[in-house]
Amino acid sequence: MARKKIPARPRSLKARREAVARITDRLACVYPDSHASLDFRSPFELLVATVLSAQTTDVRVNSVTPELFAAYPTPQALAEAPRDELERILRPVGFFRAKARSLHLLAQGLLERFDGEVPRTLEQLTTLHGVGRKTANVVLGDAFHTPGITVDTHVGRISRRWGWTREHDPVKAEAELARLLPPEIWTVTCHRIIDHGRAICTARNPKCLACPLADLCPSYEIEVGHPWAAHE
Repeated sequence: MARKKIPARPRSLKARREAVARITDRLACVYPDSHASLDFRSPFELLVATVLSAQTTDVRVNSVTPELFAAYPTPQALAEAPRDELERILRPVGFFRAKARSLHLLAQGLLERFDGEVPRTLEQLTTLHGVGRKTANVVLGDAFHTPGITVDTHVGRISRRWGWTREHDPVKAEAELARLLPPEIWTVTCHRIIDHGRAICTARNPKCLACPLADLCPSYEIEVGHPWAAHE
């Protein structure tokens, strides 16, 4: 079977930004209340929850964090938490032994290098154990309201379907999206894309015929009625 075409993109940066703006305006109408799906009350809680969310669902993380934060509400408490007790709490999220170790190292890093405070820059955040650019951008955007682009599986997949990027590497995709989107909507647009990916534009069997963005989607005519396996 022949490989499907990658959606064509407007040639000029101005034309690309205009095409992107039409989609982001529509997203804002369809998903006006999009927000972080991880539950948190502080930057520390969001940082921990985001680290835990690797290779599991936000729903599952939200099921364990109330007990986790009630028992260990600060970096100091988390750093001193008994490993077996952490593992017991984290068991439902999977990879619980590795994640318990990661949380210990994360908390120790916060204490040793940042006096127990969550840092406010991407460069500092990514020095912490288990924190990459994606996690750092989540914390910056949702805890500190600093513009950040989080290229998770939904954002990467759907950005390629819309022709915003052809990159599979999250760092390269992030850089390309940053050129197309105004910084003030980086965070909320990522949340809206994630919501759209969960509700309509799923990885397999997307609901193209019911999609409220179908008339703006450069992949619609290529892919409607067919699997979306071309450039995943």
